Amino acid sequence: MFLRRLEIIRNEEADPSRYPFSIPAVRSLDALTFRTNVTFFAGENGSGKSTLLEAVAYQCGFNTAGGGRNNTYEADASHSALGDALRLSWLPKITNGFFLRAETFHQFATHLETMPESLRYYGGRSLHKQSHGEAFLSLFANRFGGKALYLLDEPEAALSPARQLALLRIIKDREGDAQFLIATHSPILLGYPGAQILDFDAQPVREIAYEDTLHYIVTRRFLENRQAVLRELFEED
Repeated sequence: MFLRRLEIIRNEEADPSRYPFSIPAVRSLDALTFRTNVTFFAGENGSGKSTLLEAVAYQCGFNTAGGGRNNTYEADASHSALGDALRLSWLPKITNGFFLRAETFHQFATHLETMPESLRYYGGRSLHKQSHGEAFLSLFANRFGGKALYLLDEPEAALSPARQLALLRIIKDREGDAQFLIATHSPILLGYPGAQILDFDAQPVREIAYEDTLHYIVTRRFLENRQAVLRELFEED
C-alpha cells in the first residue's frame, strides 16, 4: 500500500452546515485508515463516497474530472472544497495514478483525441471508436500498471456483469504493485477477495463485511425470490 490514511482538517472553512461538509458521512468523519491494497467505498446515492474519492484525487493532483496528473482539460468538477481540507498520509508517497470518473469519461476520451500520441497508453485505438464498456476495459487493461494509486468512481456504470468480472481479473493482476480505492454499487465488484469495504451509510463511516452490505442483501434477496420481491414492490396500497 501507498496511501495509508486520510484525515479531514476542521477549520473555519469546513462549515458543517454547507456542502460537502454537511453530508452526514463527511460531517462525522475525522479519519480513515486503509489496510489493504483494494478498498471499496459502499453506500447509497448521495452518501458521500464519490465526493470523498474526488477529494483524494484533488489532493493527489489528478484531474478531478478524470485522468492523471498530466491530463489538463476544461470540464466540470475541476475543484474540490473537501480536497482542500484533506490530509493524506503516505508510505511511501507516489505521484503516479489515475482517477476514473464515469460521468465525465466522455470528456476525458475527447481530451485524448487532442493528443493522439497518448493513445498507445490506452490500447492504441480511439476510446470514442469503442463501445462505452469496451473503452472502460481498454483503459483498465492498458493504462493500469506499475506502482500507482487508482481511484475508480462507479466503474461498473458501463460494464456488463461479465465485464465486471473481467475488471476483477485486471485488479488482481495489478494488485501486487498498485493500490485501488473504488466507489461502487456493484455487488460483483464488492465481492473481491480480501478487500476492505467502508460503509458510507453508517455514521461515522465504518468497515463492513461483504455479506452485510445493502448491495449484497438486496441483490441476493431479489435473485433468490424474485417473484416475492416484485409482488411486494408492485403491490397497490
